[in-house]
Amino acid sequence: MPGAIHAEGLVKTFGDVRALDGVDLDVPTGTVLGLLGPNGAGKTTAVRVLTTLLQPDSGTAHVAGIDVLKRPNEVRRSIGLSGQFAAVDEYLTGRENLQMVGQLYQLSARVAKIRALELLERFHLADAADRPAKTYSGGMRRRLDLAAALVVSPPVMFMDEPTTGLDPRNRQQLWEVIEELVSGGTTLLLTTQYLEEADRLAHDICVIDHGKVIARGTSDQLKARTGGERVEVVVQDRDLLATATEVMTGFAKGEAKVERQMRRITVPVTGGAKLLAEVIRELDTRGIGIDDIGLRRPTLDDVFLSLTGHAAEEADSDEETPGGSGPDAATGTGTGTGTGNGNETEEAAR
Repeated sequence: MPGAIHAEGLVKTFGDVRALDGVDLDVPTGTVLGLLGPNGAGKTTAVRVLTTLLQPDSGTAHVAGIDVLKRPNEVRRSIGLSGQFAAVDEYLTGRENLQMVGQLYQLSARVAKIRALELLERFHLADAADRPAKTYSGGMRRRLDLAAALVVSPPVMFMDEPTTGLDPRNRQQLWEVIEELVSGGTTLLLTTQYLEEADRLAHDICVIDHGKVIARGTSDQLKARTGGERVEVVVQDRDLLATATEVMTGFAKGEAKVERQMRRITVPVTGGAKLLAEVIRELDTRGIGIDDIGLRRPTLDDVFLSLTGHAAEEADSDEETPGGSGPDAATGTGTGTGTGNGNETEEAAR
């Protein structure tokens, strides 16, 4: 039985760029799907198609059991959307923003007022409820935007890189809110480049690159696919980094990752603690001092690197950055109402 979010063969092109190239997705009810990918991979384009802001060139999609192409208005009544950038009216107060969204959803003025107060309390914004949103910090605006997406408690939520730019404290608070939503039965599709975010929140993960899904599974399944363990060493002298890399490569079962500024080398290995002792002896024999060394399991970052050839935070294009010209260029249209004009969005995306 298809999940609360189900898509098959989604294709979307912008000129010569194939933003989506046959994407299949399925998110069971009450779970979180983490959609991972580098800038320009197609994550935001997928979200826009599923939330009716863009029409695909081909393929099918259903959200909350509703056909996205045939019944877009019904889909919009069943979803919440928090885009990459907070879409709030800067001249309205936090309270007025939420009440306005409630009345756009045709809640009575009284019910919209009560719901706004509930959400302001929930998102720790009550003290700033009557201040204009333009006086809010970035983290406060992001929380207000997410609150707006939850005014009518939608069964399905889409969050497009919701914690980008937030400080660790605000990010932690937002994670807690997301966990609370999902525990209450909400289905969530979450795009992110923060691998620890996917590791913590997602039941399943899809890795997308160049418009294609290149891997999927749970966090543990993807880590097992990468295989083995990692020896990570930090050398004392940056001038000996090349020599240390040569030593480490001799023990490696794959390519060494070198972070020169951090003086850190990471290599995939097999052999556990016994091998670690051998590495330490060899480094000592070669006169290479170390500040730190350890053996660890693969992380999602290792998975991402092995699948895409680069780390998650590295941008290989500007397609999803503010002002970018590619298919995932930000439009600033993420809203709590899930409404929008597909043609206008497509023009902005170009």
